Amino acid sequence: MDATPINAADLCDSRIVARAEVHHRDPDALATLAGAFGNTQMALVLFFVTPEADFETLMAEAPRHFPDSRCVGCTTAGEIGTAGYAEGMIVAVGFAAAHFHAVMQVITPLSDFDSSACVSQSVRARAWLNTQAGEVMPNEFAFLAVDGLSLKEDELVSALASGLGPMPLFGGSAADGERYGETLVACDGVTLRNAAVVCLMRTDCPVRVFRLDHFQPTDRRMVVTDADPARRIVHRINAEVAAEEYARVLGRPLEALNASTFAANPMVVRIGGQHHVRSIQRIEDNGDLQFFSAIDEGVVLTLAQSQDMGAHLQRELEALASEHEPLTVLACDCILRRTEVAQRQIAPKISRILAAHKVVGFSTYGEQINGLHVNQTMTGVAIYHPDRGIGHDPRPD
Repeated sequence: MDATPINAADLCDSRIVARAEVHHRDPDALATLAGAFGNTQMALVLFFVTPEADFETLMAEAPRHFPDSRCVGCTTAGEIGTAGYAEGMIVAVGFAAAHFHAVMQVITPLSDFDSSACVSQSVRARAWLNTQAGEVMPNEFAFLAVDGLSLKEDELVSALASGLGPMPLFGGSAADGERYGETLVACDGVTLRNAAVVCLMRTDCPVRVFRLDHFQPTDRRMVVTDADPARRIVHRINAEVAAEEYARVLGRPLEALNASTFAANPMVVRIGGQHHVRSIQRIEDNGDLQFFSAIDEGVVLTLAQSQDMGAHLQRELEALASEHEPLTVLACDCILRRTEVAQRQIAPKISRILAAHKVVGFSTYGEQINGLHVNQTMTGVAIYHPDRGIGHDPRPD
């Protein structure tokens, strides 16, 4: 199966940001992707790789097919290609060296994460990037790919935010479909476990880092009364067994709770004047709730209700294009959003919206925005032509 060709209307844009995808069974996948990019020299190529692929071999070969380019990749819970939601694909996004400069920060092992060392490393990386490209490329952002089973995202992004200062950051937690077995990242040919890669970028393109979700808080609140924050496990809510109390507040029988229920009925916490989703990953046999992100005793959880996802997504992406259309929107989209899309049988509609707004990226086990690790959101960056302005921010952070 060949790479999806870049639309004729996008040919001039491919000299700035190029996008292509190929099925993982293509025996010449990397050559096909490189051919789709043409002769444009890339500063960075990002790879979002289905867990069905041989990730380690693919990433080891990538630098040979994209010489003089930094190559960063991660495994996914589904891909977002040029036609919207996709499965079983390798999606590549290339950033032309004439318009982007990239510096990598590799953090490993996350199990021995040193916050102070990470802050210092980020400060040095950003200073070096500014020295290399600050005068000719005035705009900046950082993209994070992190092991989605590390349970270290909250601590990591807090440290990165301190070290990166005003540089906006977004990212996604590498995934493994719905297996939750092994999540991988890679940098310049080396596959990394228990690790994270930060791509610090300078560009002459206007950029807008954003996040969005389609939930509204209700008046139904709960308090976490017993938890294991290190493992993101809640034992008790309102002094009752966590799963049983969640089911009671939701008005559902315990045995009816599943991934679709969690996707449609998340809980939110209020941080810095805004609500952020705290999604449930699964129920343990003893009634504990395993969450996708940080949770602690004393936290007030508010049950949220879903708005129309399609209408909301269309409105938010239109806001990004209110003045000029982006060249592309690089996005990290939560696995639970994809679960809800499947449950509501609206995948064709959502894919049309994503494709129309040139969204590309992957489905994650969690998303990052500046100093926060969040769930059931889309985070990303809209990248505009160097000669044009930017749209309005749909959700300033």
